[in-house]
Amino acid sequence: MVQFRTLSIVIPVYNEARTIHQILDLLRGLQLVNDIAKEVILVDDCSSDQSIATIEAYAASYPEMGLRLLRHDVNKGKGAALHTGIREATGDYVIIQDADLEYDPEEYNLLIKPVLKGFADVVYGSRFMGGNPHRILFFWHSIGNAVLTFLSNACTDLNLTDMETCYKLFRREIVQGLKLEEQRFGFEPEVTAKIARVPNIRIYEVGISYYGRTYAEGKKIGWRDGFRAIYCILKYGLLGA
Repeated sequence: MVQFRTLSIVIPVYNEARTIHQILDLLRGLQLVNDIAKEVILVDDCSSDQSIATIEAYAASYPEMGLRLLRHDVNKGKGAALHTGIREATGDYVIIQDADLEYDPEEYNLLIKPVLKGFADVVYGSRFMGGNPHRILFFWHSIGNAVLTFLSNACTDLNLTDMETCYKLFRREIVQGLKLEEQRFGFEPEVTAKIARVPNIRIYEVGISYYGRTYAEGKKIGWRDGFRAIYCILKYGLLGA
């Protein structure tokens, strides 16, 4: 029998005052399968907008959610925020949720299903498989994602279709047992490479929706992060750092 009583939801936050309340609304209304409880951990990475005030006001309005707000005194990067949130998680499993509106929390149940069936320790949500909605945006971003996933697979001997996805569900003890170093968007290839080396790890992938943002709508990742991802793939995947 799989022990799955609580899901820890880790949300890195950096200048997301415009949309964070909408994500929290979705999480507040979310009913997880088997009545799994939710632990929501927000990590503010030294936002310069009203993100903290917005979260605090929301927490005061809905105390039953038990929101946990952690703060960085200086901006360190998305990866660093994830390290903080993962370290503080207490649930049986941990999932990553961006603070924007690109991913739908209703689909957590899709990722949870292979776990409850006793098949998976880690589940990735793929934007590139299945029949779920996928916003049509940047051609070169899609090529870049495909190249990064291919290189990652070549170094890890996995056959993922979407290594760069936000939605990654981990058994808590496994992800907390990794020594994670990347402070920015290098988190994705690093955690994938290190997860792949865990003995007898069972990794699954399910199709999810993707409601992508444009840069005008707040998208932050850029081409420099793509080159860093290649470096991380080689460092952690090929060299085993």
